[in-house]
Amino acid sequence: MLRSNYWGGNTVALSFETLKENVPMTHVGHQLDARTTLCISRGINWRPHTLSWCSNTSMRPSFLFNTPTVTLSKTVMISMASLTSTFPSLENCQSMTHLKQIHSQLIINGAINNPIVQTRLIAFCCTHNTGDMDYARDLFDAVRDPNVYVWNTMIRGHARRNSPINAASLYVEMLERGVKPDDYTFPFLLKSIVPGIGFDLGREFHGQILKLGFDSNVFVQNALIHMYALIGEMGVARKVFDKCTKRDVVSWNAMISGYNKVKRFEEAAMVFVEMERERIGPTAVTLVSVLSACAKLKDLEMGKRVHRCVEDYGIELNLILENALVDMYAACGEMGVAVEMFRKMNARDVITWTAMVTGFANAGQVDQAREYFDEMPERDKISWTSMTDGYLRANRFKEALDVFREMQAANIRPDGYTMVSILRACAHLGALEVGEWIRCYIDKNKIRRDVVLGNALIDMYSKCGNVESARKIFEQMVQKDKFTWTAMIVGLAVNGHGEEALDLFTEMLEASIAPDDVTFIGVLSACTHGGMVEKGRQIFSKMTIHHGIEPNMAHYGCMVDLLGRAGQLKEAREVIQNMPMKPNSIVWGALLGGCRIRKNAEVAEIAVKKLLNLEPENGSVYLLLSNVYAACNRWKDVRKIRELMMIKGIKKIPGCSLIEMNGVIHEFVAGDVSHSQSVEIYSKLEEMAQDLKLAGYQPDTSEVLLDIGEEEKETAIYQHSEKLAIAFGLISSGPKATIRIVKNLRMCNDCHRMAKAVSSVYNREVIVRDRTRFTTSDMALVPVKIIGDKILPFIEEH
Repeated sequence: MLRSNYWGGNTVALSFETLKENVPMTHVGHQLDARTTLCISRGINWRPHTLSWCSNTSMRPSFLFNTPTVTLSKTVMISMASLTSTFPSLENCQSMTHLKQIHSQLIINGAINNPIVQTRLIAFCCTHNTGDMDYARDLFDAVRDPNVYVWNTMIRGHARRNSPINAASLYVEMLERGVKPDDYTFPFLLKSIVPGIGFDLGREFHGQILKLGFDSNVFVQNALIHMYALIGEMGVARKVFDKCTKRDVVSWNAMISGYNKVKRFEEAAMVFVEMERERIGPTAVTLVSVLSACAKLKDLEMGKRVHRCVEDYGIELNLILENALVDMYAACGEMGVAVEMFRKMNARDVITWTAMVTGFANAGQVDQAREYFDEMPERDKISWTSMTDGYLRANRFKEALDVFREMQAANIRPDGYTMVSILRACAHLGALEVGEWIRCYIDKNKIRRDVVLGNALIDMYSKCGNVESARKIFEQMVQKDKFTWTAMIVGLAVNGHGEEALDLFTEMLEASIAPDDVTFIGVLSACTHGGMVEKGRQIFSKMTIHHGIEPNMAHYGCMVDLLGRAGQLKEAREVIQNMPMKPNSIVWGALLGGCRIRKNAEVAEIAVKKLLNLEPENGSVYLLLSNVYAACNRWKDVRKIRELMMIKGIKKIPGCSLIEMNGVIHEFVAGDVSHSQSVEIYSKLEEMAQDLKLAGYQPDTSEVLLDIGEEEKETAIYQHSEKLAIAFGLISSGPKATIRIVKNLRMCNDCHRMAKAVSSVYNREVIVRDRTRFTTSDMALVPVKIIGDKILPFIEEH
């Protein structure tokens, strides 16, 4: 309620008639300030010295009370013509400024007391995009006996602004003043409820509906379904839906969209099937919702069935419906149909283009996705994130970072989802500097660090070898889910902190957080790294007994790896033989890895035979067997393997190492001379060779698959990609900077040993992550044993 001392200070009580007799005017064409006219119309207390006027073009005060006056007539005659002329003005009103001018004129000509005029003014404030609910309340308070329509209009205004508290207060006031609600009151009240706000009020409204007997009204029923669906209470929404005596298309649409909101897409599709069974004709809104569910489910047949409804029910295509069709076909991988529909569209918007970009990206055709992306007339953050995700799916992580840089240059503000995608790229590239910048950007721009974003930061730091920062993020997180704990356990495991990983796993169980299958991969990996065979056996056994998780292929692979690296190849083979499923390449590859470490050619041949049956074109299998033969000095067999590879046209995947320097990713391959600093890099390599030999380092040429002289072997291994990257890191960074490298293949033993020697000689920490483990060489640490090479498996994302 507007207070009598609205402007503060001492007030003078004046009646409406007195005001009309003493209003100062410069000329008749001027209009009263809207606040003042409101006070006049209501006869409230008013401070004379604040009375001001405004011209037709400005609402600013133009003079004070002591300005010469022109007296108004005591009696204002309202003609039907003046009242009728008001409505066109209200119809054309587009702003509150204009409305206030109309309001002033209505007070001057005396039309303000007409109930229709009052209602129209209130309705504008409540329903127009530029409306003002405070002004609406002032107008409302001036109405002597507002009817239910006026009360509903006010409630509707609060509903439009998602203000359930204000809507409820108005409803209570309405009842207190003896006005009964009607069929439209509760739909407006229910529409004020939004997710996270007013759920309890929504239930109170529902109780009032039942108490007052409005529960059989179709509009009220639909509003209830919509409200419960909006806040995710689909169980209650379904009960209301099932009790509906008469369900119209709005009821069905509310259920379908509700299930979509809570990501229960199969149930959304089933509601549509029910709807068809009851012969309820869908609308365009129905089809858009169902097509969205089909896209998420990748249910092409159901999508086609919905598409046929367009023609069957004579539904006119519009941009929203066409976008939904394009998105469904693109999500289902039918890019040919999606392209055909796209080309036929008369109009397209950013949603249309983004659907095409996402569709091609998901189909693995990232270059086509980029073509559509480059042609987009305008892009939003969803478009940029879709393109980034496309590169991530294609394992083109550098290009994903490039897109993010373009996004920054275009002044598009990323959201949390975008940040998660970019952090994934940083994690794969080992781009710690970029990852650090992103964390600072998140904090500086106050992007909400929710659980998903926190988990992504832990993953990024862990995969970049900075487990201390990962642990810090973990400790800072107020909310943690099972993925948070799993990310940290895996991070500790792959960075060589096996005991800490197991301790954290114990904490997780004590906190009553249920582990999942990925958690156990991390825990078993920690056992592998620490050589804790018995501990690994116990954990593997408890997975099913205590946690109800049946081991999958990855878990069996971990166990085979654990036993194989410990030299228990017989036990590893027994695990394989007792598996309830047919072992895949992960399991046989783990056994082959153990054979390489233990130089067991006989078991290696068995593993290779199985692997080649599964993946006959996998060149790494041949190379691993060659490594085993080379380690056993069986050079004749090494040559046979190489000849077999040549005959079959199987090529070795070239080794590639990445190093980040000043936020830029530099890439090296073996024998690379393409880098702009190649001369300096190779000069540094020669210097390193001399310094390391003086320190006692001797090259390990056992994995060179050529029966050549020792000196030639040393030359060959000195040009490995990770060594080039280390040399570049030494000449490009400060004397105390950590050198971090990511390699696409397994690092050979010599490169492993050489990294440790560089750490000792040059007083640097060197961290190399290959496809199977981290190698951390810190001059401040006790030297790590290389014999047996407790290799850490690199856990890929699940």
